[in-house]
Amino acid sequence: MVDLEERMLDWKEHWWPAPAKLNLMLNIIGQRENGYHDLQTVFQLIAISDWLNFVPTDGNDIQLINHEVDIAPEDNLVVRAAQLLKDKSNTNLGVKIILKKILPMGAGLGGGSSDAATTLVVLNKMWKLGFSTEQLSAFGLSLGADVPVFVRGLSAWAEGLGEKITPMKLPETWYVIVNSGVHCSTKEVFTHNRLTRDNSPITIRDFLNGQENNSCLPVVRELSRELDEVYRQFAEFSNVYLTGTGSSLFAKCMNRQEAVSLSDKLPDSWSKWVVRGINESPLQKSLKQFFNRANQV
Repeated sequence: MVDLEERMLDWKEHWWPAPAKLNLMLNIIGQRENGYHDLQTVFQLIAISDWLNFVPTDGNDIQLINHEVDIAPEDNLVVRAAQLLKDKSNTNLGVKIILKKILPMGAGLGGGSSDAATTLVVLNKMWKLGFSTEQLSAFGLSLGADVPVFVRGLSAWAEGLGEKITPMKLPETWYVIVNSGVHCSTKEVFTHNRLTRDNSPITIRDFLNGQENNSCLPVVRELSRELDEVYRQFAEFSNVYLTGTGSSLFAKCMNRQEAVSLSDKLPDSWSKWVVRGINESPLQKSLKQFFNRANQV
């Protein structure tokens, strides 16, 4: 058995990944009376992450340390996720959370949503709350449409608001991702009068056969001249796609060597990453390894 002091030390020393995602396609097929959009998308998890550290405390409060991003605690999805768990469980346990941001905000890579999902999953274990994955996914949906897919931890086809999830085993393709640094407002994109909201639904087979359009791309390019110029330059070397509502653009490559070669052709001044697509979140693997070690002590 592991005593409390040893377990607290384990938690203190362990960092948990919050992986990014790409939307390999995004098809908007309707708008609801409440203003939300019905969509179809494919979430591809990728091997780049934010990192979070959770330390149990004796108090009843939630402390967040995050030096990279200046967001009020009540607006931070990590704090909101932790508070949501406390409200749902009525636990009087506390936590100190340290967040290391790697993923830029407003990049369409799901950083905030993934941070929230990691918070839900890890604190559910740390506080021994016993919520199921289905319950955590439902909690996550109230925080953001992308949170459930990160809670489940698998690349997936998604419909509805993004909550109707069908896991997909996708080719673990290599990608070159470029972030222009432009912060794209999801609200501004989805309320734009030129956004097409009545596209015909497609099937998973249609996607696999090459239907990979993002309904938001024309609007995002219109809203930002800077991003449009990045798109034009990037497109000189490859087919270019938009993830989510932006602002990150990406290209698909056959292997790492091809991805590195493409990245080298792009301006050095751009923020860019060469990353591999993955089908299982590293968070799930990290949980298994953590508890396997704890059980062996």
